[in-house]
Amino acid sequence: MRAPYGSGPPAPAVLAVRGAALLLALVALARTSVHGIAEPGLALVFGLLVAAGELVRRGAAGEREPAPLAAAGALAYALLGDSAGRPTTHGALQVIAVVVAAQGLAAVARGACGRRTDADRAARRTLTVGFAAVCFQPLYASGQAERWFGDGPYFPLFPLTVLALTALCDAVLAALLARSAARAEGPGALPPYGSLLVDEVRALAGIGTAIGATGVVTALGVAVAGPWAPAVLCGPLLLTQVSARRYTAVRTTCGQTMASLARATEIAGYTPPGHARRVAALATAVGRELGLTGPRLTVLEHAALMHDIGQLSLLDPVAGGATARLPAAEQRRIALLGGAVVRRTGAGPEVAAVVEQQADPYREQLLAARIVRTVNAYDDLCGESVGGPLRALEQLRLGTGHDHQPQVVEALGRVLARGGLTPAGAG
Repeated sequence: MRAPYGSGPPAPAVLAVRGAALLLALVALARTSVHGIAEPGLALVFGLLVAAGELVRRGAAGEREPAPLAAAGALAYALLGDSAGRPTTHGALQVIAVVVAAQGLAAVARGACGRRTDADRAARRTLTVGFAAVCFQPLYASGQAERWFGDGPYFPLFPLTVLALTALCDAVLAALLARSAARAEGPGALPPYGSLLVDEVRALAGIGTAIGATGVVTALGVAVAGPWAPAVLCGPLLLTQVSARRYTAVRTTCGQTMASLARATEIAGYTPPGHARRVAALATAVGRELGLTGPRLTVLEHAALMHDIGQLSLLDPVAGGATARLPAAEQRRIALLGGAVVRRTGAGPEVAAVVEQQADPYREQLLAARIVRTVNAYDDLCGESVGGPLRALEQLRLGTGHDHQPQVVEALGRVLARGGLTPAGAG
């Protein structure tokens, strides 16, 4: 998941990214304005491709790259060496200038339509494309790339190598901005940078692969067929974008369904008001503290929302919704029924497995199930007025021999000590 930026001042890392992108853009625009545009036809084609990609994006929640066409077009221009068999001379700084100008044009058009532009994403793209252009253009223009890879079937290894390094650069920047976003959300939600970086690298296997492949193929296509190649080669990426958006819409609907079902136990009087929401928020923070990111964090959040849904099978509500007082067999039955309900929501077997394991000993549980179990117990203890968060944590530590994993309890303590979230049971 990606948290929105907070309303406070930007973090130093964000300011550094913005400053570096601004400096690079100013240098590129100044150099291009002084020396003129080389191959203006190619610059126009790729500039329009980037601008069109930015204009058609929607930026739906959950989309990792809302403008894949713009990203692929910018990469293609950065990795462009020939056009219809003739060497190009545009150079790295012109690549940056064209991409920046296209993004600016698209931002003005989006602003006129009342749509916002993500400045940090634009800065990240400027730096990423600049990295690719600086790695490719000088080596190609000097002939060094041809001496290394030859002018034959092995030459595509050169742009592919640059693409791999560029993807790593983009992952580093994305993880840096994501951590700054989490910092703005609050100290209790700060994930480790290493975990975010691993998450970004893993995400490259999705839409990132399609963007990179389209960029390289488009650059090679222009080298053979000329400026008309992008119109044909970028078509499959548009279809991929439509499919990705449909998948994102399905996931969003699934999340809304689970949030509604989670409220059903509160409306029916089986759990205290706000219990599922509090457990989900605190469990997500604990998961980040323990290094969970990406899909694993999403599974944890959804399971925390749905962990009590099996209580709807009870004839009479348990006091405070605390099923720990029930016999072990009854707890197990409720957990299995909850898992069966989750499977029907389309949330996936991973979420259902976490819900089904709530009555198991923690040594037999998945990490997400251990987190939900501990955070749920903490919220129940706070609701019982046992003496506040510190007393509730003390009782959890006393239960680490059988009921709770010590590392999870300590992670919960660190999150609460930083004051990043409202204490459970507070609303």
